[in-house]
Amino acid sequence: MKYLIAGLGNIGVEYSGTRHNIGFMILDALAGASNSFFEPARLADRCSLKHRGRTFVLIKPSTYVNLSGRAVHYWLKKEKIPLDRFLVVLDDIALPYGKLRIRPHGGSGGHNGLEHISQILDNQNYARLRFGIGDEFNRGQQINHVLGNWTDEEKSTLNDRMKAAGEIILSFGTAGLEQTMNTYNNK
Repeated sequence: MKYLIAGLGNIGVEYSGTRHNIGFMILDALAGASNSFFEPARLADRCSLKHRGRTFVLIKPSTYVNLSGRAVHYWLKKEKIPLDRFLVVLDDIALPYGKLRIRPHGGSGGHNGLEHISQILDNQNYARLRFGIGDEFNRGQQINHVLGNWTDEEKSTLNDRMKAAGEIILSFGTAGLEQTMNTYNNK
């Protein structure tokens, strides 16, 4: 069985390591732990890894976050992967830093990447793994927070939280969405 995992982020060195790029960072960590490497492909950097008889196709869209739906749509069709085996990984300001939450569907929560994916797919019924980046910013400073770098305190636990996100991704493909939610959402 094949699964498509899309990590959201922005291309370009100026965005590297920012909170908004946590989707890219989690997929980089997961690929690295599996000795897999991303290569440039159509509309995304792509890599593939095997785990417990499953194939995980990881993509990092090269279309900027706000246009992620184009890459997702293309790779779902190209790899012939149904929506129930698709997971998007993204940042979420509504969750405290480091909190991980996987859900089977839902609205965009104001996230432009999710909004575009839902619009292009004409569907909101796909799984999403949200990584909390917190809402520790002053009024009017949301964009600076989202596109800002991690604090030293956040950096001290970031690798552990990304590793946990990788475990959730692999569980999504091996144990299924429901079991994964039951296991990880209350941690």
